[in-house]
Amino acid sequence: MKTTRRELFLGATAFGFLGSLPAARAQTSKVLTATTRSLEVNGKAARVFALLGPNGDPGVTLDPGERFAVKLKNQVGTPTIIHWHGQEPDWKQDGFPWPETPAIAAGSAKSYDYKPISGTFWMHSHAGLQEQQLMTAPLIVRDIASLSADTQDIVLMLHDFSFKTPNELLAGLTKNSAMGGMDGMGSGGMSNMSGMSMGASGTMMGPAMNGMDKSTGSMTGMSGAMSGSADLNDIDYDAFLANERSLADPEIVRVPAGQAVRLRVINGSASTNFWIDLEGISGQVVAADGRGVVPVSGSRFPIAMAQRLDILFRVPNAGSFPILAQVEGKTDRTGIIIATPGASIPKIVALAAIKAPPTDLSLESRLTAANPLVARPIDMTLPLMLDGDMSTYAWTLNGKQWPNPKVLIVNPGQRVMIDMTNQSMMSHPMHLHGHSFQVVALNGKPINGALRDTVLVPPMGNVKIAFDATNPGRWALHCHNLYHMAGGMMTEVRYSGIAV
Repeated sequence: MKTTRRELFLGATAFGFLGSLPAARAQTSKVLTATTRSLEVNGKAARVFALLGPNGDPGVTLDPGERFAVKLKNQVGTPTIIHWHGQEPDWKQDGFPWPETPAIAAGSAKSYDYKPISGTFWMHSHAGLQEQQLMTAPLIVRDIASLSADTQDIVLMLHDFSFKTPNELLAGLTKNSAMGGMDGMGSGGMSNMSGMSMGASGTMMGPAMNGMDKSTGSMTGMSGAMSGSADLNDIDYDAFLANERSLADPEIVRVPAGQAVRLRVINGSASTNFWIDLEGISGQVVAADGRGVVPVSGSRFPIAMAQRLDILFRVPNAGSFPILAQVEGKTDRTGIIIATPGASIPKIVALAAIKAPPTDLSLESRLTAANPLVARPIDMTLPLMLDGDMSTYAWTLNGKQWPNPKVLIVNPGQRVMIDMTNQSMMSHPMHLHGHSFQVVALNGKPINGALRDTVLVPPMGNVKIAFDATNPGRWALHCHNLYHMAGGMMTEVRYSGIAV
């Protein structure tokens, strides 16, 4: 790719040394443009989406004290709506297509204004399957500590990529289902500008009933599924990208020897979990999903779809240091290369020597929130059963599929626990909109875990989370595997007193 493509993720909004705090100034809205562009992947051009800030860089970066004052312009030729993943605005600014908050029409714009949470976040479309075609970008909210520290900020955003359209990918998943495909269902993507599963109001429709691809894992069985082994990865992708580049032409980030680095990893993939490998460098996870944790040391960390990790490390000496992300259950990998000035750049092959294991809770069990929820009794426990049928690719929460869920009602001020049990043989990264929750138990073992917005529930596993119901509204709760969500794996957490 051209240098200008590489520089999309360089500079003040993504990479580079952080300067001092800006002088106080009147706040003006940043313009964020949803558009389309050409992207070169492994020597082949593809048309994809983009979310570009005022300087042409992907996404938005905010300084301490700066409000999220953004005007989103839709220039993609089809309705879209952008979710500010992990942020906690009022529900009508969350970026979800409720009837009250329809998608933004082509050629229109919408303004947002709220006080953001500092940390590593991201943004993505919640219209159909647009997320698969890179309608995603970083959302970085810097704090005073990160600005004053002598660290170089590096954003590493991961994607899974296919030259096929989302509709074609879904058709491959649905070929064995009773529905026989996705007739009448668009994707909101390049090939169908009517907006997949978007009703007249912009409301998400569904479900998509799909089948499975070939096995790549060793797990067997699934409730209600065909006999044989279940796989870890629903789709065979053409490439995996790190900052929109494959290892055929990776991002090179120059960093002085001895420099401290804050690596902000964002898994923006639609359907892929990864293992982050610092290739022998020892680092410390200091934040999960943008919220601080007690530092955890290591050089290899799992990251599920939609999750983020902030990893601190120091470049040990002169040389080149690959930072790799390997797909669970596969040898495929992607990454960037950190290199000191003048260091030669090694060729890193895109296939590792051995397959990565399934993404698991090994890191989750070690994480402790730096600022946990205040201790208080649980007022309400909501059981949530996660299930699915691989022969039809139908995915359910408490036996129901979107758009006809069993709504979870909470009362303002309550401490709520959601007790999630995965009855399927595939993992599900579960995301709750509009709230930070604390992971309080893994497979029956109580922990004082991380504050998060997305947590992985492994096959046949149980994860309990707790949150304070302090943000009234209508909030989506769903699996962040885009195709599981399209298959119905979404429900609503609704506060009592909210009229619908």
